Amino acid sequence: MAAEGGGKEMNEIKTQFTTREGVYKLLTHSEYSRPNRVPFNSQGSNPVKVSFVNVNDQSGNGDRICFNVGRELYFYIYKGVRKAADLSKPIDKRIYKGTQPTCHDFNPITATAESVSLLVGFSAGQVQLIDPIKKETSKLFNEERLIDKSRVTCVRWVPGSESLFLVAHSSGSMYLYNVENTCGTTAPHYQLLKQGENYAVHTCKSKSARNPLLRWTVGEGALNEFAFSPDGKFLASASQDGFLRVFGFDAAELHGTMKSYFGGLLCVCWSPDGRYIVAGGEDDLVTVWSFSDCRVIARGHGHKSWVSVVAFDHCTTSVEDGDPPAEFSGSDEEFHEQIHFGAGRDRANSSHSRLSKRNSTDSRPVSVTYRFGSVGQDTQLCLWDLTEDILFPHLPLSRTRTHTNVMSATSPPATGQTTATTTTTTTTTTPAATTTATTTAAAVPAAVAATNPGGANVKDNTSASGNPPNSLPGTLPRSNSLPHSSNPTGGSTPNSHTGSNSSSTTNAAATLTPTPTTTTSTSTKANSIIDSAFIATGVSKFATLSLHDSRKERHEKDHKRNHSMGHISSKSSDKLNQLSSTRTAKAEAAKTLGTTLCPRMEDVPLLEPLVCKKIAHERLTVLIFLEDCLVTACQEGFVCTWARPGKVGLLSSQNNPANSPSGTVV
Repeated sequence: MAAEGGGKEMNEIKTQFTTREGVYKLLTHSEYSRPNRVPFNSQGSNPVKVSFVNVNDQSGNGDRICFNVGRELYFYIYKGVRKAADLSKPIDKRIYKGTQPTCHDFNPITATAESVSLLVGFSAGQVQLIDPIKKETSKLFNEERLIDKSRVTCVRWVPGSESLFLVAHSSGSMYLYNVENTCGTTAPHYQLLKQGENYAVHTCKSKSARNPLLRWTVGEGALNEFAFSPDGKFLASASQDGFLRVFGFDAAELHGTMKSYFGGLLCVCWSPDGRYIVAGGEDDLVTVWSFSDCRVIARGHGHKSWVSVVAFDHCTTSVEDGDPPAEFSGSDEEFHEQIHFGAGRDRANSSHSRLSKRNSTDSRPVSVTYRFGSVGQDTQLCLWDLTEDILFPHLPLSRTRTHTNVMSATSPPATGQTTATTTTTTTTTTPAATTTATTTAAAVPAAVAATNPGGANVKDNTSASGNPPNSLPGTLPRSNSLPHSSNPTGGSTPNSHTGSNSSSTTNAAATLTPTPTTTTSTSTKANSIIDSAFIATGVSKFATLSLHDSRKERHEKDHKRNHSMGHISSKSSDKLNQLSSTRTAKAEAAKTLGTTLCPRMEDVPLLEPLVCKKIAHERLTVLIFLEDCLVTACQEGFVCTWARPGKVGLLSSQNNPANSPSGTVV
């Protein structure tokens, strides 16, 4: 943990840190930046972002890196832990006038040593398709800004597709494009295709194929980031209204929702097996959400300001010691639906297949650890472990807890199991059933929960143990960010952060082709909305969760951290929207607090970070986990490589004074 008392220790930049697997070390020779290594004046600029792609080069040096700094975009060979960075020879460098690049994404399917497809989003709303190896600009989308005039916040290739990509804007809309189609010379006309709780999907009415194929309108305020699930079938979005929304992408159906503790959500990522989603934002917390249970299972507190990026470490995540015991806490119908649903997703990931074979009579110990990281505007890097005592709270632990403070509200009285924990939407087991999975409903309907906003734990509505409803542990873990500030920052527009986890998956999930069909979207097996892109098939109301109707205002930024600064370059209209109706937004937050959408702090386990280190002078905007290193970047434009334990020796012999570290990392 970083020192709390300030002073020299607090301002010291760390160049290494230790976890259970060893020591991570900063490789100063592998730092990428602008060729002159001059720190970039970040005031008023968009966040620095980094994208990677592997071009399968025969030389074994196939990694390529792209990053934006201000108006500039750079494309280099990425040598990582193998060789020092040569900043004098970028493969491609572009300087833009009148607009700034905000985000970018490579297509891993089409990448070769001779050609790569790179999408770049811009602050004025355009999206450019370029090939930095051939130094070509092939197409410009939304060139006349007829589709959307607001800043591009996130751009991603649709997994498994060579031509489809999705673009999010600060207007709160997402657009699906096909690189083969033109954008037309007039503003698009839309026809409603599907509608649900606070979202709508429209098709573009046109006699000939044109972009966009679809328009998604999601929530209120900016859509800050989205992420596809590993199998490409689901889409998670983080919005400025504080809601995480998870959709079935092909059918545009809402799968589940979560609300931040307060403020907007800025970033989101999926676990490698697709079972968990982590989101971060303006509440300074990282929140872990279960895909199958549609509920918050843990929160992590370690940052002192807004969380910019969250990412899972696929190399450290592990599932060991056989199949885990059951932790289904739902009804029999939910149990069978989950089994059927999980089988339909057709995943090949080994950790997922082992995790999905849970048996209620199997009590063999299991060691499950998900490692994820986060970086924030407080210039700190945090690493977190999500372990089986959080994932399977009713079972005997296969090992002792480490670095986890679990705030237990109740515990089974007759089992003698003092370390069992209960979370918001799970009910305690009766004395007669000690290790068997409970069959009471896991996800208490939000409509029921909303009738009990006064603070009584939701699980006690169905608890059979008779424990006091609000018994809390004697001491709460250290938590600096829980009370609301009395000094709202008013007009500051938050960093619309787009994801840093650019490892786009290549497992082809149900190839999406925008060909018109005549099937309707009312069948049980929901048809692909992309197949129905030119046919409006009526309005379908979804009531997956009761999300209340008054969620139409942005949340006030209750924040007094020094590092929390918004986009100075944001449009004035964005600021006006943010200032509107904050009183109603507060009332809305009070409605969701204490429900399954946003459980109270004492109702879910509170994680503490394994590592929490200050690693930069400027706010951090990138965190990417690679095979032999992890990559971070700060707003000054320095992209840093941290060698994993055992990988640092590859560069230890190099001592080139020309590649001395910059002032950012000491």
